[in-house]
Amino acid sequence: MKLKLGIPKGSLETATIDLFRRAGYNISTSSRSYFPSVDDPELECMLIRAQEMARYVEDGVLDAGLTGRDWVQESEAKVETVADLIYAKQSFGRVRWVLAVPEGSAFHSVRDLEGKVIATELVAATRRYLAKNGVTAKVEFSWGATEVKPPVLADAIVEVTETGSSLRANNLRIIDTVMESNTQLIANTESWRDPWKRQKLADIRMLLEGAINALSRVGLMLNVHRRNLDAVLGVLPALKKPTLSRLSEEDWLAVNTILDESTVRAILPRLKEAGAEGIVEYPLNKIVM
Repeated sequence: MKLKLGIPKGSLETATIDLFRRAGYNISTSSRSYFPSVDDPELECMLIRAQEMARYVEDGVLDAGLTGRDWVQESEAKVETVADLIYAKQSFGRVRWVLAVPEGSAFHSVRDLEGKVIATELVAATRRYLAKNGVTAKVEFSWGATEVKPPVLADAIVEVTETGSSLRANNLRIIDTVMESNTQLIANTESWRDPWKRQKLADIRMLLEGAINALSRVGLMLNVHRRNLDAVLGVLPALKKPTLSRLSEEDWLAVNTILDESTVRAILPRLKEAGAEGIVEYPLNKIVM
């Protein structure tokens, strides 16, 4: 039996394949094929645009797939949400769909766009957002390069952003957030009822979540004489519970812990001053909670 899994083609493709690699799956793509190879004989992968993924999962063409919560809501597809996976194209986090207008315009809120033209790829969600705010505006589908359309081709845009840098580069300013989104692992409702497929998806979810938990964290090992143990433990961040084990040499201990990578550069010199020796920092692939 195989699980047919959709991998998002386009902006999320590289980040998704890298996440699967961290989770233990090697997925290889080719510019000549929409069917990547994977080193799990129980998986059959297909590259599908994130915008279309939920529809193909809903229809049963795919058992499951990874796509943005924004596209699930946009298509109003009836699918099962297996997991929220907080990663995106550039950073492993959430993205925002924002309402943006030209820097020098007189628009300061969504209500200022009454009767105006808004360009976006997220048409249905934008219309729901406008209705929620009691605003009537013309929403036009944008085929791309949405940031360059104001002020000539549109008065405003609704566009996805992680950092806002592209909007600023095009002299646009954000006046509101339409919605936040993150990647989701979704499943076809019938596939989710199948015991084998459900277990397979649960296994994939656990490994992917473990890979995400390990992002931005590192492992740290060190040796310390018992007389310096309290000083070394005092340097480590609060609420951390390192593993302690005895070494073959009496009165020496090994300390093993996990830290946020951003804190390590400040902690290492202090650990050395406190008496730590043989300090080793190592990368992590998965942390299964």
